Amino acid sequence: MDVQRLRILRELADRGSVAAVAKAMSFTPSAISQQLKTLADETGMALTEPAGRGLRLTDAGQALVAEAEQVLAALAHAEAALDRLRSSPRGTVRVVLFPSGARLLLPGLLTRVVAIGDIDLVCRDVDMTPADVPALTADADIVVTHRDERSPAPDAGTPSRWTLTPLLREPLDVVLPPGHRLARRRTLRLADLTDEGWISVGVGWPVDEVLRSLAAATGAQPRIVQRINDFSVTEQLVAAGHGIALLPRYCTDDRGGRRLARRPLAGVRAVRLIEAVARRSTAVRPAVRAVLQALCEEAAAVVARGSRAGPAIRPGPAAR
Repeated sequence: MDVQRLRILRELADRGSVAAVAKAMSFTPSAISQQLKTLADETGMALTEPAGRGLRLTDAGQALVAEAEQVLAALAHAEAALDRLRSSPRGTVRVVLFPSGARLLLPGLLTRVVAIGDIDLVCRDVDMTPADVPALTADADIVVTHRDERSPAPDAGTPSRWTLTPLLREPLDVVLPPGHRLARRRTLRLADLTDEGWISVGVGWPVDEVLRSLAAATGAQPRIVQRINDFSVTEQLVAAGHGIALLPRYCTDDRGGRRLARRPLAGVRAVRLIEAVARRSTAVRPAVRAVLQALCEEAAAVVARGSRAGPAIRPGPAAR
């Protein structure tokens, strides 16, 4: 089997359409379709089937994609071995981060990569759900994503087609205006907040999934009054008294408790997992491995700074 045809099949699995594969690989759609037909003839099995106006992979196609990733990873390992004999890691590494993850990690990551070697780091922020991650790895070398810890990892292949590097486990706190009637408490329960208006994110985004799973576990259904995906906007709305929110601890600007009151939720685990995802065939590149290591170091530094700062909880004398 031709390696390029395996690569085309892999791209179809991640990008979802012949047109998208053709655009990404600078071929015509008819050329892509012909390569897929030839690959099916070589295997003697149907690898795709009609799905509306497009194509989807059959079970045989899905199985071959999983194995194709191993072949492409083996080739990448060989190239990486040669790269390691040359000098320090070099080349362009494309990184996609979800917005609050970029706010949290990107400044320090850029500083660390400058010290590594001749690596050109090209970054962009994308408001993503976990379901978007496989397609994003088709265009980026590393995708920094987040999810509710109760949700499955973005890894549907067997064997896995992606590497997943844990970066940090970030607690989510209830955020209230400093003068809120509950701001004097050290901890809160969802049941304490049933009468409050919540500012959440879009349905399907990780923080909303955390709130929904907490509601299912406790039976306390939150009343959503706004859905805003930009946490900086949510901070402004909460500070102005337009609702409360569940926000990540390390990247929320509470200004020492003067702007926002942050309180942990008692009796439940409210956290998001931040992870770096890459195709196996991409993750073996020395430059990509160096950036992944820099991400891990920056995430550890974020946690250390958060631990030194301590919880931004300053209840008054009447706290209970």
